[in-house]
Amino acid sequence: MKRHDDAPTRPMGSHPAGPVGVAYDRDWRADARTALRYAGVLLGLLLSVDWAAGSLTSWRGAVWGVLALLLLLVLFPVRVSAGTGWLAVRRLLVTRRVRTDLLVAVRPLDGVAQRLILRDALGNRVEIDPEVLIRNPNLWYLLDEGVRASEAAGILLCGTTALHRLARRVDSDTALSVFRASGME
Repeated sequence: MKRHDDAPTRPMGSHPAGPVGVAYDRDWRADARTALRYAGVLLGLLLSVDWAAGSLTSWRGAVWGVLALLLLLVLFPVRVSAGTGWLAVRRLLVTRRVRTDLLVAVRPLDGVAQRLILRDALGNRVEIDPEVLIRNPNLWYLLDEGVRASEAAGILLCGTTALHRLARRVDSDTALSVFRASGME
């Protein structure tokens, strides 16, 4: 007899423990706090140096505040979430979502900051850091399910090589973390 909490089995790839409804980036809050800390430290340093020099005015304090706010905006992480058939990337003001079961192209961008661009048949597009998927196996699992559906339907025309390379990396990192947790490193 099958219970309602049994996880569906899957022949290969990363498999999270238990069923997954909606998955979020586990490190997002820590990354957001870090960005806030850096901006606060910069503001504190600028204000204290200016105060020690005796040149702190309300105008200069406002300029330092704007500079710290700009640093916060640059460092503030995107929030990635995924569910069955979709992946969403939320920035400060904009949320973009793609249907992973309708993906038509996946393009890796190499450079200083690696990115993965996902485009679906509806014209939606998201840009994601592959490290988020590597650090969060549940996100990768849900994306991979949608990719497999797109491949099975024959609509994923471009980018399967990059996804399979990423899948191998996620699988090896997940296996390595399991070995570390069990003391079999």
